[in-house]
Amino acid sequence: MSGTAALCPEFRHLQDGLEYADSYCFDPHKWMFTNFDCDCFYVADRKALIQTLSVLPEYLKNKATESGAVIDYRDWHVQLGRRFRALKLWFVLRYYGTEGLQFHIREHVRMAHQFANWVKNDERFELVVSPPLNLVCFRLRGSDELNQQLMDTLNRSGNLFLTHTKLSGQLTLRMSIGQTNTVDRHVEEVWKLIRDEASRLLG
Repeated sequence: MSGTAALCPEFRHLQDGLEYADSYCFDPHKWMFTNFDCDCFYVADRKALIQTLSVLPEYLKNKATESGAVIDYRDWHVQLGRRFRALKLWFVLRYYGTEGLQFHIREHVRMAHQFANWVKNDERFELVVSPPLNLVCFRLRGSDELNQQLMDTLNRSGNLFLTHTKLSGQLTLRMSIGQTNTVDRHVEEVWKLIRDEASRLLG
């Protein structure tokens, strides 16, 4: 997701060192409001990529490619054909513009940090890591089984969907804020649902 965050100057430090990479990709379908699937892929030297994946039977040879008049993207990936994924991203960029996308990214980060503060201020929970962007990793103080039960019950409700990971050997819940229409009210409602279910589980 940090690829999308780089639209905002204040988050670009997360990309420090990227200039030394041979290749880089990020998915606009994860936080840039573009339908699945869409990936932005950059390479420092496209020649190495093309030589690796190039397949050139006689029926694919053409003067436009051979003369360099066009860039033939068939050799940039494993599959020969490709859908026009860039078009849906183009529509998003045209609709929101840079400032519109920056606004939503900043709002999502702000809401995630607000959520993280609520977690920190509730003694029943712990913030496992401070969120750099819009993903909050937290857990209910207690066993992995208790956290699994909390997540499963909340997810079954259909009102929210949490994912999980393991950090320091403990099951950790993940709250990602990045949907186009998410506003403060939604995050407040989710926190209430989480607290209510925690109260029920803890008796």
